Amino acid sequence: MREIIEELERRRLAARLGGGEKRIEAQHAKGKLTARERLDVLLDKDSFEEWDVFVEHRCGDFNMADKTIPGDGVVTGHGTINGRTVFVFSQDFTVLGGSLSEAHAQKICKVMDHAMRVGAPVIGLNDSGGARIQEGVDSLAGYAEVFQRNVLASGVIPQISMIMGPCAGGAVYSPAMTDFIFMVRDTSYMYVTGPEVVKTVTHEVVSHEELGGASTHTSKSGVADGAFDNDIDALLAVREFFDFLPSSNADELPERVPVDPADRLEPALDTLVPANPNKPYDMHELIEKVLDDGDFFEIKPDYAGNILTGFGRMDGRTVGVVANQPLVLAGCLDIQSSTKAARFVRFCDAFSIPIITFVDVPGFLPGTAQEYGGIIRHGAKLLYAYAECTVPKVTVITRKAYGGAYDVMASKHLRGDVNLAWPSAEIAVMGPKGAVEIIFREDIGDEEKIAARTEEYRRKFANPFIAGHRGFIDDVILPRETRRRICRSLKMLRNKHLENPWRKHGNIPL
Repeated sequence: MREIIEELERRRLAARLGGGEKRIEAQHAKGKLTARERLDVLLDKDSFEEWDVFVEHRCGDFNMADKTIPGDGVVTGHGTINGRTVFVFSQDFTVLGGSLSEAHAQKICKVMDHAMRVGAPVIGLNDSGGARIQEGVDSLAGYAEVFQRNVLASGVIPQISMIMGPCAGGAVYSPAMTDFIFMVRDTSYMYVTGPEVVKTVTHEVVSHEELGGASTHTSKSGVADGAFDNDIDALLAVREFFDFLPSSNADELPERVPVDPADRLEPALDTLVPANPNKPYDMHELIEKVLDDGDFFEIKPDYAGNILTGFGRMDGRTVGVVANQPLVLAGCLDIQSSTKAARFVRFCDAFSIPIITFVDVPGFLPGTAQEYGGIIRHGAKLLYAYAECTVPKVTVITRKAYGGAYDVMASKHLRGDVNLAWPSAEIAVMGPKGAVEIIFREDIGDEEKIAARTEEYRRKFANPFIAGHRGFIDDVILPRETRRRICRSLKMLRNKHLENPWRKHGNIPL
């Protein structure tokens, strides 16, 4: 028995060492933690239960029989984050560059299968050189098996990808199909083809960071949802983020005992919207003053800044927030912001997270770049997402709600449950000046007459009361009452039940 125990300890030690001390030191020299160190930070202390620690690859070609390491480059299992079950896999770059083999893929698939059976989220820590070339099509088949599970798990359990090193080629498509992607600045990157291939094919000279680094994907491509300075900051942030999410689409929302009173008034909001309708203000201020304790976890903060998305809590329960941002492009909807918000709305709907929408939108961004880029199709994504959505929807119009953008932003006509407006709200087909110049075209050139007509239009139509007369707005409220009214509305809507007509699936305008 002693010999068996000693052999067990020897094998466990070999697995814990991964690629060996030298490669671990090399990983640390790059400012990166090892696969196991990352799990130690991410999971509750002593909660990790490892699976398949002794799995090895079965490839005998290219001298691979001499390169077998227990675990085969990925650490898998389950643990807890703040007491809640989560399944994890963490790729080990010290073992053959974290490359994915058939056995490596099977380990990932096993935890994903179990996660779906028990209804628990999956977090993947990606740090891999890609497919293991020596295994050829077997490694490609392994990727496809993972992809299939990403699709089956979508909308069933939350899936989070942490990019903590290289992620290239086919490897990028698994994270792309998960719900959220977070990266680490300077040490992680994602791309389909690397700088060398780009140079060969297109003659462009570009660095790893420029092509697929965290700044690229958080501000230009929108592939990633956030970036952090180092491994520890990223992992601790994901622990915080995890608390907002339900464990599955069948589970209740996480709930905290609220400290922030649900009926709290916020007098500062009465002066948030400037008297000048063309002057911007920061929508973050409204969001943070309304949410519990000002706690707002923003998603894609550096991408499509004209719309804000993220999670917070109201009266202790998770909510999703979508808000136009007047500081960027005057809060107009464009291609990027429509896509960003649509995906966020669909995630909230899949996991029964109520959506609060703050509206200050002058319309869709005009121009040939937008039209040629397909703003019609992309804008329709957000329209489709809100219209399909069956979770509680509370909308607050703070200032402008013009044209088709009024309809799109969770209006009453898209089954908005509670639609409120501030006294400063302007709900109309377009702004007063543009409307007057169309209606009274014959007066153009007479500045005094146009100014008078504009003021008349503003007085009659640029207010929330016409929509209120039609029942499109449920109430006009004082800004200071916003938190109290939203909390009451969400409490009333807690048992809301609404279903879409039966169908295999809709056909969102992709």
